[in-house]
Amino acid sequence: MQHKRSRTEKISIRGLRYNVRHWGPESAPAVFFLHGWMDCSPTFQFLVDALQETWHVIAPDWRGYGESEWLLRPYWFPDYYADLHCLLEHYSPGKPARVVAHSMGANISGCYAGVRPERIKQLVMLDFLGLKPAIDDDSPNLIGKWIKNLESGPPQGVYPNCEALAARLMELDPRLSESRAQFLSSNICRYRSDSMIEMACDPWHRVPSPVAYHIEDVLACWGRIEAPVMLLIAEHGLVIQRFGNDRKEFDRRIGSFKNLQTERIPDSGHNVQHDQPEMVAKAIEAFLTRD
Repeated sequence: MQHKRSRTEKISIRGLRYNVRHWGPESAPAVFFLHGWMDCSPTFQFLVDALQETWHVIAPDWRGYGESEWLLRPYWFPDYYADLHCLLEHYSPGKPARVVAHSMGANISGCYAGVRPERIKQLVMLDFLGLKPAIDDDSPNLIGKWIKNLESGPPQGVYPNCEALAARLMELDPRLSESRAQFLSSNICRYRSDSMIEMACDPWHRVPSPVAYHIEDVLACWGRIEAPVMLLIAEHGLVIQRFGNDRKEFDRRIGSFKNLQTERIPDSGHNVQHDQPEMVAKAIEAFLTRD
């Protein structure tokens, strides 16, 4: 099929070069698409293709991802909250924004929406309901492991060509068609000086944080969100894997939102935007209001 064309621009966000991808005319209602961990903005191509209404989709590559600037050193997660704030100020000054966010992007935008509720008009979270508590959240151990990782450097993931990366993507997601895997492999990679390719994600993202994850902090943010929220749950995604057998914890988490609706996406894994883009697009457009 023929894909809707995108365009990119480079802007400065807090001193870093940010790459921002756009689909659709700037005069159309704006919606921000925020990608997840070890991903970048082209991941939304199939979802954008499935949209029936005309939107101005604004999809940044987070710092250290895609064509945005890489730090080539460890990252501090709270920087993403400030980056999102600046992105909204740049593209939606003085006007609350519609946000569709996957995985890590939903983590960032969900917390931000509770801190700056006036900046978010509507929020769609794609297969994310927080992380499970760490098995070992003892701070000395986490810091020690982090220092050890700094000494050894981040793990590398390289492939001889795009075909090999496409094969790996289909191995990770058995619902991903060959044509979609080929598109992704050629659009979410970059070539190295040794002619090998790697995912367009700074390898330092693979180094675990030295800071323990506490869901209570996240729930406190979700509880302050004023905007309507939609949670799309993949049938075989991370929400079900993490909390499908723990109804009490599942209910505790969704109960923290003031205004939440949920919808299940059948026959889909964590990357619902790849597996069922038509279903996801239909749910999103039924939820979002237009100007």
